[in-house]
Amino acid sequence: MRKILLIVFYLIPLISSAQSDWMWWNEKHGWEPGMPSWRSFLHITPGYLGPNALPVPEMKKGIIKPGTTLELGVDLHFMKGDPTQNLFARYYRSFAGNKIAIELYGVVLEHYAMSDSIRDVRVARDYDGKGTAIGDLYFSTLIQLVKDRKFPDTVVRLAGRTASGGQLEAARYSDSPGYFFDFSFSKNYAGRDEKMSFRPYASVGFYSWQTNDDMNLQNDAFSGGIGADLKWAKWTVSNSVSGYSGYKHERDRPVVYTFDLTHILARNEVRLQYLHGLRDWTYQTIKLSMIINLGK
Repeated sequence: MRKILLIVFYLIPLISSAQSDWMWWNEKHGWEPGMPSWRSFLHITPGYLGPNALPVPEMKKGIIKPGTTLELGVDLHFMKGDPTQNLFARYYRSFAGNKIAIELYGVVLEHYAMSDSIRDVRVARDYDGKGTAIGDLYFSTLIQLVKDRKFPDTVVRLAGRTASGGQLEAARYSDSPGYFFDFSFSKNYAGRDEKMSFRPYASVGFYSWQTNDDMNLQNDAFSGGIGADLKWAKWTVSNSVSGYSGYKHERDRPVVYTFDLTHILARNEVRLQYLHGLRDWTYQTIKLSMIINLGK
């Protein structure tokens, strides 16, 4: 009996400490024992999570690039109350005569520092709002449906997202899977010397991800975008506007403008991107990466 009392004596402070850790959150958001879990208070939408949780997918351009590449980069996300930095990686390989390609990509490591106001708007339970997180892993297959015909070059992309992203308590990632598919179309117009070319492109598709809403277990969205490439010698400049539109109207309709500048070196490429959130996803992002050519 004495041993039991001693165990209880030592456990009480630990239990009290564990409860007090979340007392600030309970009082801030009115949570009381018997209410649904804190997870149900979160909004699993791009406007209430970190910049890498549910981003607008990068547009494809109706054409499968030949070869195998590894892209390594650094992303700097700017938003008042949530400056974020991360390391990014992408593996790409085409095969079957460049009619099919696969991609694996995601955020390797993210560092964040939220203000108290952003933390509270997102109902996050990370008290100091600072830390690191691992991102979700994406995987996709691209299939060339049409190429060099009267009809525009056409690629279909089938993509999925794992739930590997961490720090749900800090509202950095959704801790839920998702998928999307889209069709991209383009037409190339080359100059007489073929050193310069112009390629307008567009896409249309569907994006779906799992939520924490028991009445609506997933959010479905139509996606789309338009843009154009201008190539000259070893330079490519691209401008596009893209986004997707969820049905819950909870900051789930992000639209992003993207500027993309690529320069070909001896074997590899250096890439600079600027992203400006126009709706719901309200970050401004600078992305700098190196695309390493791994051969055929």
